[in-house]
Amino acid sequence: MIANDNHSLGRTRRLLLAAAAVASMLSMPGAFAQDVTAPPASDATQNEIQQFCTNIADAARDQRYVLQRKDLETLQASIDERIATLEKRREEYEDWLNRRNDFLKQAELNLVGIYKTMKPDAAAGKLEMVRPEIAAAIVMQLPPRQSSLILSEMSDEKAAILTNIISSASDPNTSKEPS
Repeated sequence: MIANDNHSLGRTRRLLLAAAAVASMLSMPGAFAQDVTAPPASDATQNEIQQFCTNIADAARDQRYVLQRKDLETLQASIDERIATLEKRREEYEDWLNRRNDFLKQAELNLVGIYKTMKPDAAAGKLEMVRPEIAAAIVMQLPPRQSSLILSEMSDEKAAILTNIISSASDPNTSKEPS
């Protein structure tokens, strides 16, 4: 009889466990939910979707054009600002260059005037110390009689260098590239 009681006790436990499992499953949301998929769209629905997309395509394109135009206007304003800045700087540079050229012309005239008033031997000594290109430019602007006196007072080597520079300056082919 004890075996019979153990058997019925085990059976009762199993039934209670099964009932508890069923109860817990019933209390879970979605435990018995079915897989419901949307029915395939009909041709009418497909046409509506396509028509909607077609209708908003023009508005979307127009909006995209408006945004691109705003971007282009912003870029144009930036470019115009940069051009104005560059134009201002170009004007400043031209002004500086004109003042520099005026100064150099004045200095050149004064420098030639200084050498005009010097004695030929003193002028020759000073011109031998400066760069040959500068000395040749000064000698070229002096009256020929004074230039010859200065060159005769210089060393033969320096006088030859200056003479070569002066003669090449008057050669029309000097600035041309060799062919």
